[in-house]
Amino acid sequence: GATESSGRHTEERFDTSVDLQLHDTANMRVAVYVLCAVLAFACAEAWLNRSVRRGVQFGRQAAQGAGDMYRAYRDMRQANWRNSDKYFHARGNYDAAQRGPGGRWAA
Repeated sequence: GATESSGRHTEERFDTSVDLQLHDTANMRVAVYVLCAVLAFACAEAWLNRSVRRGVQFGRQAAQGAGDMYRAYRDMRQANWRNSDKYFHARGNYDAAQRGPGGRWAA
């Protein structure tokens, strides 16, 4: 408090409502930023998981499609039949393409 010339103490009143409003607004802003960041990370994680899963699936399909192509080649060699290469090549491509996008890529 302040001291008057007569020695009596008077109470000074401060307007704290403006400080509290600014403080509450700042807290609310921080809370909104944190919530947005959490949602962004959650969405990014879900997207990343889907992307990784798709990449693994594509790789698996491509490997299986390559196996289909090799199996057709091996069968062609075992058949040892003249001018049969187009049939076995088409069969290998068809089998690989049935695996999905990775298999189509391999074919």
